[in-house]
Amino acid sequence: MSRAEAIRVVGVLRAAGHEAVFAGGCVRDRLLGTEGSDHDIATSASPAEVMALFPRTVAVGESFGVVKVVGTEATYDVARFRSDIGIADGRRPGSVAPATLEEDVQRRDFTINGLVEDPETGEVLDLVGGRADLRAGVIRAIGDPALRFREDGLRLLRAVRFAARLGFVIEPGTVTAMVEQAACLDGISGERVRDELLAMLTHRSRRVAIEQLAETGLLVRILPEILAMQGVEQPPEFHPEGDVWIHTLLALEGLPDEVSPELALGTLLHDVGKPPTFCRAPDRIHFDGHVELGAEMAAAICARLRMSRAATQRVVALTRDHLIFKDVPDMRPARLRRLMAEEHFDELMVLYRADCGACHGLLTALPAIEAMRERLREEALIPPPLLRGHDVVAAGVPPGPEVGQLLREIADLQLEGQLADRQAALDWLRGRVGP
Repeated sequence: MSRAEAIRVVGVLRAAGHEAVFAGGCVRDRLLGTEGSDHDIATSASPAEVMALFPRTVAVGESFGVVKVVGTEATYDVARFRSDIGIADGRRPGSVAPATLEEDVQRRDFTINGLVEDPETGEVLDLVGGRADLRAGVIRAIGDPALRFREDGLRLLRAVRFAARLGFVIEPGTVTAMVEQAACLDGISGERVRDELLAMLTHRSRRVAIEQLAETGLLVRILPEILAMQGVEQPPEFHPEGDVWIHTLLALEGLPDEVSPELALGTLLHDVGKPPTFCRAPDRIHFDGHVELGAEMAAAICARLRMSRAATQRVVALTRDHLIFKDVPDMRPARLRRLMAEEHFDELMVLYRADCGACHGLLTALPAIEAMRERLREEALIPPPLLRGHDVVAAGVPPGPEVGQLLREIADLQLEGQLADRQAALDWLRGRVGP
């Protein structure tokens, strides 16, 4: 995002006689010394006037006064100063009206996002106490916090995301309103919840975010399956850290700073099947079938969050396979090679390290995996097959299931180094099926 180009957009608006300023996150981030947000522009110009001034525009929210101006380096949201009137559906106002800059600021969510800047001079205008809250590290709703959350329930999640990411505290009155207005999340679409949740999970502050969601009563609204982990005991000989909730938080904390959304969500959900399968037997605590049930639950949660098909498959695979490493020391080489060739294996390894680090810390699968990697330094994990179906049929095996079974056996022997080339495979096949 080019600040220089954004300043030029403001300059065009001002040359035409309109007020124009930077607003929101870009001002906040510049004051924090972390310029990373898009440069959003607020103006007195109407959408029609904005579209007349620039050669390439897209009217994305014309009824709310929002136009995207397409530059050579980036695209900029240009929004008309407005007042919101009434509440339509918990995510948008009943109607909007043109307003002054001072009125426009009052409709925004939090004081740290209510700052505006003159791009040409760098002067910051603060009408809501945002600079003081930035210095104090406070997330505070502008005006009546309960009203702000009723206007758009997603602001509940945004408060947590900002607090966790910036290391800020949420002002007590705002926290009280969050707890009281938690039900506002019920009307928010899965897509919007997903985007906020994944923004939390892909940041290194992910554990803090999940804890704050629980403390404010929001987690039970969006992921009750995770809150159900609280108080679910685990066998202390394997989990000295405590219950499933603590284990999951520690696993999240053990991830690298930068992870994919699928890995972050897969880590959060890897033990989601434990609460419903908890069983205290005379000898020990059991979670029979928790991996299989967890994979089903992960699929349902991804559907609720409107995850893409590919993303859902990856999250489900991570949840389903997270315990497979306990079998690695005793795996046949062919099975281990197939596991290592799985598309999600690298992320599964990251989850494995975080999972073990959150409990006993024993990475028993690593020696076998490292030995296989060393062995295959100059060889593909899954080489081209030595024989194909027509070769097996030519050897006298009638078409049918037996052909596939023989090909799988040949592939296993190839992966284990017992069949080096096509001729060796043909010799084995003739000996297997007879003359």
